[in-house]
Amino acid sequence: MENNRLKDAYIKLLRDHLTDIHNAGKWELTPYAPGQGVFYKRWGINFLVNQLAKRKFKIISDNAATAKDLENQSNGIGWPLNGYTMIGTKRMDNIRHCVEDVLANDVPGDFIETGVWRGGACIFMRGILMANGAEDRNVWLADSFQGLPKPSEEEYPEDAGDDLYTVEQLRVSKEDVARNFERFNLLDDRVKFLKGWFKDTLPTAPIEKLALARLDGDMYESTMDGLKSLYPKLSLGGYMIIDDYGAIPACAKAVNDYRKENGITEEIKEIDWSGRFWKREK
Repeated sequence: MENNRLKDAYIKLLRDHLTDIHNAGKWELTPYAPGQGVFYKRWGINFLVNQLAKRKFKIISDNAATAKDLENQSNGIGWPLNGYTMIGTKRMDNIRHCVEDVLANDVPGDFIETGVWRGGACIFMRGILMANGAEDRNVWLADSFQGLPKPSEEEYPEDAGDDLYTVEQLRVSKEDVARNFERFNLLDDRVKFLKGWFKDTLPTAPIEKLALARLDGDMYESTMDGLKSLYPKLSLGGYMIIDDYGAIPACAKAVNDYRKENGITEEIKEIDWSGRFWKREK
């Protein structure tokens, strides 16, 4: 009983630190602050933010946390100033639910996230595995580690006009992500990096089976690349998590197209306003 209490306390503390929930009133100004995109573009603030980011400077909000700030951070709205993930506590709790269910039911396979930013979600996966004494599974981090790709509009018209590739804050190097793992004493030989565009790395990734796949590629192309390469490796009883289903229509369309083409009928369940997941049953 005492061990369970200590494990639960560690996992919750890790989650709160990774999401920076204790500093909910402090957030980083980005080109995609909630409800401000058009305003920022009109006044050239996007350009200013990106130029400052290239020089390692930030514009921050430094307010005392309100109930609304806490709600936003729980839902992954806004980019945390000192956080290692922007997905919020609800989507982090979903990761924990899926990982612990996989362990309890001995579902075979590794874990992967495609699109890792500062690595927070994968750090959390590795921490949960460590806390549960599960040392026989790898956590894979697939990312270009140089931001998002420019849309291939002719091949994937759903991504036309997407400008996430211009956002400097999304360019986090592999070395920086590895250092983030080290800060939590969670960098070991069970943490595996797949550096490059998904279309190049995922089809040949040396992964036999997956128990959990978390796709956070934002775009139609990136989401479809993840589904095509990884879903066939997902074990029965394993989980597919889609980070941007409710936030980006192109992402949702990729998921719906893939499911329809492959006869996937398991119920898509809501995590929060953006995240969705389902358990593979056949």
